Amino acid sequence: MGFRLNFCNLRYMDSNTIKYWAEDDRPREKLLLKGKNTLSDTELLAIIIGSGTRRKSAVELSREILSSFENNLADFSKVNLKQLLKFRGIGQAKAVNIIAALELGRRREGANSSFRKKLENSEMVYQHLKPYLSDLSHEEFYVIFLNQANEVIQTKQVSKGGMTSTIADGKVIFQLALEFRAAAIILSHNHPSGNLKASHSDIQLTKSIGEFGKCIDLHLLDHLIFTDNGYLSFADEGLLST
Repeated sequence: MGFRLNFCNLRYMDSNTIKYWAEDDRPREKLLLKGKNTLSDTELLAIIIGSGTRRKSAVELSREILSSFENNLADFSKVNLKQLLKFRGIGQAKAVNIIAALELGRRREGANSSFRKKLENSEMVYQHLKPYLSDLSHEEFYVIFLNQANEVIQTKQVSKGGMTSTIADGKVIFQLALEFRAAAIILSHNHPSGNLKASHSDIQLTKSIGEFGKCIDLHLLDHLIFTDNGYLSFADEGLLST
C-alpha cells in the first residue's frame, strides 16, 4: 500500500511539470516553434523562472505572481526582491533572475533614447527620461548633459534616495559636466507619490545650480519633476529664475 501511494504521488508531481505537458503548451518549445510574440506574459515569466514547485508548474507560479499585480506589467516592473521571496517556489536565485530581466529591459530602452537625441522641449525631455525614472518606488536624481546643439551626451544618475526625498550634490553634477564637456544640463528627479508640486528645496537647489552654472558658462535649461502619469517643467512654469 505504501509503495502504491508513493507511486501515485510521483505521477501527480510529473503531470504538473512542464516536461510532461503537450509540446504546444510548453513555453520554451512554443517560443522555438512559433516565435516570442506568441507567448503570453505568464509564459515569458515562466521561462525566466525556469521551474515550479512540487504542486505548481512554472507557468502556474508565474500566473500567481502576475495575478498579485493584477496582470499589470507596469506595476510588476516595480517589484523588489523582498516581494518576490514571499511567493512559495521563488528563492533568491529566481528572484534575482526576474529583477535582472526587468532591469535589462529598462536599460535597453535607455540605450536607445540616449544616442545623440536632440531635446527641443519639455515633452521630449519627459519621453527621454521614461526608461530611467518610470516604475520606481523611490526617488532618484538624474542629470542630462547636452552639447551646444541640445543633443544628449550622457544621462547620469547622481543620487538615489528613499520614497520621499533624494539629495543631489552640486559638486558631482559640475564635475560630470566638465568631464563630458557639456554646454548645458537638464535636472530631473521623480516623485513616486505622483505629486507634481515643486518643494521649496527643489526650487532652491535649482536656483543654486543655475547660478553657479552661469559662472562656468554651463546653461541650466530645465528641471523636470517626473511621475509615471505626467511631469512638471520648471522652464514651462517660469520657475528657473524664481
